[in-house]
Amino acid sequence: MDFSVVLESWQFYALGLWNTVWMVAVSLLVGLVLAIPVGIMRASRNPLINAPAWLYTYCFTGTPLLIQLFLIYYGLGQFSAVRASPFWFLLREAWFCALLTFVLNTAAYTAEILRGAIQTMPRGEIEAARACGMSPGLMMRRIILPSAFRRALPAYGNEIVFMLHGSSIVSIVTVLDLTGAARLVQSRYYAPFEAFITAGACYLALTWLITLAMRRLERSWFAHLRPRTG
Repeated sequence: MDFSVVLESWQFYALGLWNTVWMVAVSLLVGLVLAIPVGIMRASRNPLINAPAWLYTYCFTGTPLLIQLFLIYYGLGQFSAVRASPFWFLLREAWFCALLTFVLNTAAYTAEILRGAIQTMPRGEIEAARACGMSPGLMMRRIILPSAFRRALPAYGNEIVFMLHGSSIVSIVTVLDLTGAARLVQSRYYAPFEAFITAGACYLALTWLITLAMRRLERSWFAHLRPRTG
């Protein structure tokens, strides 16, 4: 094994790391914003509200992420209406199609996580909020969503890790991420082990940082549940 080829290609890994981090971070942020109203709709008992949200989450959680990326990147361009739209300058870019795919995918999974957290909320908390005279909107904003976020945090931490790992498919559509950097180094130096083990080490480091951050956040959010000593 000769890891000198990795040192000679550090700029590719640096660019790939940057592209991976910012794409995952932006997709998670925008996806979370989108997932909140969708999750509330999924928790609704009104079929007219629930059905559209169910169809959206079912389609994106029931199909592979790679298929979704191919449909958006390769499929949308075949429609003349899309090519003539003012959004074509973005939809023709590989990075934007990948980002859009990630946002829609993670929003669907996160919405289902929030739906489960909302539906399993203790009835006593809701009854107490009603007894205080809170309106449905105020109760959702101050009681239901904060409580749901706390209980959904462990599952959402897993979703962040899954999104990081799933982002490796963007190299297929010419975006240079960590996996794309490894493929580039492998094709140039014919050193697949050195190229991909370096990318794997970067993914391991990012996963460790995410896990550490989520554990600290859990300890902070659930501090009131820990038994007090002294």
